[in-house]
Amino acid sequence: MWNYLTTPFLFTYQGVTSREGEQWTENGEVWHRLEVNFPPTIATHSAQQTFYFGDDGLLRRLDYNVDVNVGVAVAHYVGAYTEFDGIKVPTRRRVHRRNPDNSASGNWSIGVDIEGLWTV
Repeated sequence: MWNYLTTPFLFTYQGVTSREGEQWTENGEVWHRLEVNFPPTIATHSAQQTFYFGDDGLLRRLDYNVDVNVGVAVAHYVGAYTEFDGIKVPTRRRVHRRNPDNSASGNWSIGVDIEGLWTV
Protein backbone atom coordinates (compact mmCIF):
# COMPACT_ATOMS: atom_id res chain seq x y z
CA MET A 1 0.00 0.00 0.00
CA TRP A 2 2.89 2.38 0.65
CA ASN A 3 3.69 2.91 -3.03
CA TYR A 4 -0.02 3.35 -3.84
CA LEU A 5 -0.38 6.08 -1.22
CA THR A 6 2.80 7.91 -2.21
CA THR A 7 2.16 8.05 -5.98
CA PRO A 8 2.99 10.37 -7.77
CA PHE A 9 5.50 11.71 -5.22
CA LEU A 10 7.26 8.34 -5.42
CA PHE A 11 8.30 9.20 -8.99
CA THR A 12 10.77 11.75 -7.62
CA TYR A 13 12.78 9.15 -5.66
CA GLN A 14 16.36 8.45 -6.65
CA GLY A 15 16.67 5.78 -9.31
CA VAL A 16 13.08 6.06 -10.57
CA THR A 17 12.92 6.69 -14.32
CA SER A 18 9.97 7.41 -16.55
CA ARG A 19 8.96 8.19 -20.09
CA GLU A 20 5.72 9.22 -21.72
CA GLY A 21 3.90 6.42 -23.50
CA GLU A 22 1.23 6.44 -26.19
CA GLN A 23 -2.18 7.82 -25.27
CA TRP A 24 -4.92 5.35 -24.37
CA THR A 25 -8.66 5.77 -24.93
CA GLU A 26 -11.09 4.15 -22.52
CA ASN A 27 -14.77 4.90 -21.80
CA GLY A 28 -14.65 7.91 -24.14
CA GLU A 29 -11.71 9.50 -22.31
CA VAL A 30 -8.15 9.92 -23.56
CA TRP A 31 -5.61 9.02 -20.89
CA HIS A 32 -1.93 9.90 -20.86
CA ARG A 33 0.40 7.01 -20.12
CA LEU A 34 3.55 7.29 -18.06
CA GLU A 35 5.85 4.25 -18.15
CA VAL A 36 7.79 4.10 -14.88
CA ASN A 37 10.75 1.92 -13.87
CA PHE A 38 11.49 1.47 -10.18
CA PRO A 39 14.91 0.54 -8.79
CA PRO A 40 15.34 -2.56 -6.57
CA THR A 41 15.54 -0.27 -3.52
CA ILE A 42 11.80 0.46 -3.82
CA ALA A 43 9.47 -2.43 -2.97
CA THR A 44 6.78 -2.74 -5.65
CA HIS A 45 4.71 -5.50 -7.29
CA SER A 46 6.71 -4.92 -10.45
CA ALA A 47 9.74 -2.84 -11.40
CA GLN A 48 8.01 -1.75 -14.62
CA GLN A 49 4.59 -0.13 -14.35
CA THR A 50 2.38 2.01 -16.57
CA PHE A 51 0.30 4.80 -15.02
CA TYR A 52 -2.69 6.35 -16.83
CA PHE A 53 -3.67 9.95 -16.09
CA GLY A 54 -6.75 11.91 -17.18
CA ASP A 55 -6.65 15.44 -18.58
CA ASP A 56 -7.25 16.66 -15.01
CA GLY A 57 -3.92 15.11 -13.92
CA LEU A 58 -5.55 12.47 -11.73
CA LEU A 59 -4.50 8.83 -11.89
CA ARG A 60 -7.12 6.55 -13.46
CA ARG A 61 -5.37 3.22 -13.89
CA LEU A 62 -2.12 1.41 -13.20
CA ASP A 63 -0.87 -1.62 -15.16
CA TYR A 64 1.79 -4.09 -14.14
CA ASN A 65 2.72 -7.76 -14.24
CA VAL A 66 2.80 -9.17 -10.72
CA ASP A 67 6.38 -10.43 -10.22
CA VAL A 68 5.47 -12.52 -7.16
CA ASN A 69 2.56 -14.21 -8.98
CA VAL A 70 4.19 -15.62 -12.13
CA GLY A 71 3.81 -12.33 -14.00
CA VAL A 72 0.01 -12.13 -13.98
CA ALA A 73 -0.97 -9.01 -15.96
CA VAL A 74 -3.30 -6.68 -14.06
CA ALA A 75 -5.13 -3.42 -14.64
CA HIS A 76 -5.51 -1.58 -11.36
CA TYR A 77 -8.25 1.10 -11.42
CA VAL A 78 -8.46 3.92 -8.90
CA GLY A 79 -11.23 6.38 -8.08
CA ALA A 80 -13.39 7.94 -5.36
CA TYR A 81 -10.91 10.75 -4.88
CA THR A 82 -10.92 12.52 -1.52
CA GLU A 83 -8.99 15.71 -0.79
CA PHE A 84 -6.63 15.78 2.21
CA ASP A 85 -4.98 19.15 2.91
CA GLY A 86 -5.23 20.06 -0.77
CA ILE A 87 -3.96 16.73 -2.10
CA LYS A 88 -6.43 14.51 -3.95
CA VAL A 89 -6.05 10.84 -3.03
CA PRO A 90 -7.91 7.89 -4.60
CA THR A 91 -9.73 5.97 -1.87
CA ARG A 92 -11.06 3.12 -4.03
CA ARG A 93 -8.95 0.55 -5.89
CA ARG A 94 -10.09 -2.35 -8.04
CA VAL A 95 -7.67 -4.83 -9.59
CA HIS A 96 -8.69 -6.72 -12.74
CA ARG A 97 -6.76 -9.24 -14.80
CA ARG A 98 -5.54 -7.66 -18.01
CA ASN A 99 -6.43 -9.17 -21.38
CA PRO A 100 -3.88 -9.58 -24.23
CA ASP A 101 -5.34 -6.46 -25.95
CA ASN A 102 -4.60 -4.44 -22.77
CA SER A 103 -8.28 -4.19 -21.82
CA ALA A 104 -9.40 -5.21 -18.34
CA SER A 105 -11.47 -8.29 -17.57
CA GLY A 106 -15.03 -7.61 -16.49
CA ASN A 107 -14.70 -8.77 -12.88
CA TRP A 108 -12.28 -7.39 -10.37
CA SER A 109 -10.42 -9.76 -8.07
CA ILE A 110 -8.98 -7.43 -5.43
CA GLY A 111 -10.64 -4.35 -3.95
CA VAL A 112 -9.35 -1.82 -1.48
CA ASP A 113 -11.50 0.93 0.03
CA ILE A 114 -9.92 3.49 2.32
CA GLU A 115 -12.43 4.83 4.82
CA GLY A 116 -12.28 6.89 7.95
CA LEU A 117 -10.91 10.19 9.14
CA TRP A 118 -7.29 10.69 10.08
CA THR A 119 -5.66 13.63 11.78
CA VAL A 120 -1.98 14.38 11.96
